[in-house]
Amino acid sequence: MTDILMPKATAVWLVDNTSLTFDQIADFCGLHPLEVKGIADGEVARDIRGADPIANGQLSREELDHAERDAKYRMKAQKSRHAEYLKPQKKGPKYTPVSRRQDRPDAIAWFLRNHPEVPESQIARILGTTKATIDAVRNRTHWNSANIKPVDPVTLGLITQLELDEVVRKAAEKKAREDARRGVAQPEGPTLRPASETGVLEEEAAVLEDETEDAED
Repeated sequence: MTDILMPKATAVWLVDNTSLTFDQIADFCGLHPLEVKGIADGEVARDIRGADPIANGQLSREELDHAERDAKYRMKAQKSRHAEYLKPQKKGPKYTPVSRRQDRPDAIAWFLRNHPEVPESQIARILGTTKATIDAVRNRTHWNSANIKPVDPVTLGLITQLELDEVVRKAAEKKAREDARRGVAQPEGPTLRPASETGVLEEEAAVLEDETEDAED
């Protein structure tokens, strides 16, 4: 059966304007009979304005007349002429204003440096760029590589903080699942580098040496 547009609004109209049974209306609108009864009793959809299924092309007058004559008959919906306008539209590529397009390589570099777990497909989608451009930035073959520097895309105004948080969260969760399947242990917190790698020991030794020399003087 064809899906009904605005099923509750259609049920409201059928309850108010026809002699159909609750079961007939429920079957046509894809609702439960008790829900239709609630509409008739004024307990459900009180603020919804009825929608005429004949006027919007979802039901023929012949079908309605037949159903009113035979309580066992179940009406067949027609494809509404408005259905095409109400279909969810597939989102196209993200549009980036011309004034902001020169900032995208900086945002790409930021993602590659700070969130390598985010797949190229998601970077391309959220920034409105292409995988070829991402590869060029990554491999430093971009025509403007000398001037590209990592900059937060939110600061650049290319995306919102909510969009950034969402894409990073999803990428992190996906990586965690993949690591779990491979048996890779997840760190419980930030990992600190050994002091010998950071030069801290050398700096402390130099400070102690200076203090010793001062004391001897």
